[in-house]
This record gives sequence, C-alpha cells and structure tokens, in this order.
Amino acid sequence: MKVISLSAVLISIAVLAGCSKSDEHGSPSIDNPYLGQTPPGSTPMPFAPGIVTTENYEYGGVFSPDLKEFYFVRENTESNKQEVAVLQNQDGVWIESAVLPRKGTHLFSPDGAVMHLGRRYMERTDAGWSELQKLPEPVATIPIMRLSSSEAGTLYFDEFKRDFTGSIRFSRKVDGQYEEPKLIGPTINTGKSFHPFIAPDESYIIFDSKRDDGYGDSDLYISYRQADGSWGEAINLGEEINTEAWEAAANVTSDGKYMFFNRNMGSKDYENVDIFWVSASFIDALRK
Repeated sequence: MKVISLSAVLISIAVLAGCSKSDEHGSPSIDNPYLGQTPPGSTPMPFAPGIVTTENYEYGGVFSPDLKEFYFVRENTESNKQEVAVLQNQDGVWIESAVLPRKGTHLFSPDGAVMHLGRRYMERTDAGWSELQKLPEPVATIPIMRLSSSEAGTLYFDEFKRDFTGSIRFSRKVDGQYEEPKLIGPTINTGKSFHPFIAPDESYIIFDSKRDDGYGDSDLYISYRQADGSWGEAINLGEEINTEAWEAAANVTSDGKYMFFNRNMGSKDYENVDIFWVSASFIDALRK
C-alpha cells in the first residue's frame, strides 16, 4: 500500500477541500469525496492536477458508486506500459491502494457489484474483486472497447473496427439470458460513435462521435430516450466542453453531479491525454 503523495501534498488537498480535520495520528482527513478537489462549474477543469492529471497520459477516470474509490489509467514512464491506479478513501484520507495491469476500459455497474472491462468483467466479493470473467454469448464475440450497464442489467457497448467506423449496440437481459445485440439507432450511430455511458435508468446516453457538426476531432454528445422508447437527436455538448481536440470516454458520477471525460492535450500520438471533470447540470438543461 502506498500513499498517493507526500504529506505536504495531502495537507494541500485537505485545504482545497475546505473542511479538513486530523485523525488521532495527526494525518489530515478529507471530508470532500472527490479527492478534496474544488468542484468545477460549467467550464471543464483538469481533475486533481499533480495527483491524477499530469503532463503524461491519463485516461478513464471513474469513481465507484459509493464515491470511495477512484480508478484511472496512466502510463508508467519507466516501463512505458499502461497501468490502472486505484485511489481509495480510508478513514477520510485518500491513498493509492493498488496498481494493476490494464485489462480494458473500466466502468461500474450502478450498484457497484460489477466492474465492466469491455467484454470481460469482475465481481466484487468480500475478499475484493473476482478473477476476470467473460460475458456470455452472444455478447462475448463482439470486440468491445467500452461497456456500460443500466439498473435493469441492459448492456450498452461499442464495437471496435480497424477503420474506426464504430457503432453502439445494446443487449437486454431477459429471463437470465442476454438477447442478440441490436444497433441502438441512426440518431446515435451516425458518424463514428464510441464509448457509451448509459444513465442508470436508461433515460439518456452520453457517447463520443466525430461528425460534420462537431468542433474538430471527436466530440461528446447526449441523446435522451423519448416517450415512445426511441432515442432523440444527438445533441453536441457545446463549445464549453468540446474543442478542436479529441474529447471522449465520458461518465457521470453516481450522485449525478459531475461528468468525467478525456481530452487530448498533446499531439496526434496522444502522449498527453488528461482527465477533466465538469458540472453535469447540462443534462437537465439540455433535456428541457
């Protein structure tokens, strides 16, 4: 087990939280669940600069539903390999509790009992996470980059293709079995669509896509489920969130307050991808 930063940095985090206290050992505690960071408004901000976001590659930041764990992918500058860092809130202090090899793009099920990793997954047990397991047929044969699940157990996922003409599919669980995956619909699968995040109640879906109405490279879009069950038009999240650069792989925290996503801050080699967060108030605003 390794503390994520020196004590001086931990103290600075506690100060940023604005509501810190000390435990019996004199270590600063952090009441703010988001690593003690000052919450952003409608303008995206790099998440936890110097702790999570650096001048190197970081990707896929996601909090567990109980907001007590934060997972993200980073590049190990010594081995030049990607790894997953796990930050955990233990008695109010955030520590780096594990460093794992990257196995996919991780997202939690709404209840936190499952960690999805593309077409594989792990289940949370009393002893920790289970061994990697494969999704059952007919989903298992699809080359999935990212998979998101709803409270009803419906799976939404993209399909990797070498020409990057991706599309998003879904598969419902009926009588304990997953149905044959279906395309989600033309309003979403226009252009190149990837990395879906489904709302727990399936009322909206956020994804990234490269389209003619975008700001440059891949942008983030949202679509709302209509009264008849279809999906409405894909709405670009706008110039506050999207730029000429690559924005992708969004997720919303379980409390519905913030959206995390990635932005390419480097060259076309993606050597410097950063994790950003922004207020998720746009979800209700755009719905209206």
